[in-house]
Amino acid sequence: MGNIRPSYIKKIAFELIAKRGYAFGTDFEVNKAQVSEHTDITSKTVRNRVAGYITRRNVIAKRAQIL
Repeated sequence: MGNIRPSYIKKIAFELIAKRGYAFGTDFEVNKAQVSEHTDITSKTVRNRVAGYITRRNVIAKRAQIL
């Protein structure tokens, strides 16, 4: 069982990936900095949750490409 994330986290993440997908990878720290740079999110918790969701989606996508 995985984490169930709120829809606002997913919505922000999908919008960032659609606009600036090239900026995000599989490293959480890099994604965290990119989320801070490309959004006006002031909450650390929300920023980290968005960056974590983007990281997780990229890791899963990368793993699917290998298989």
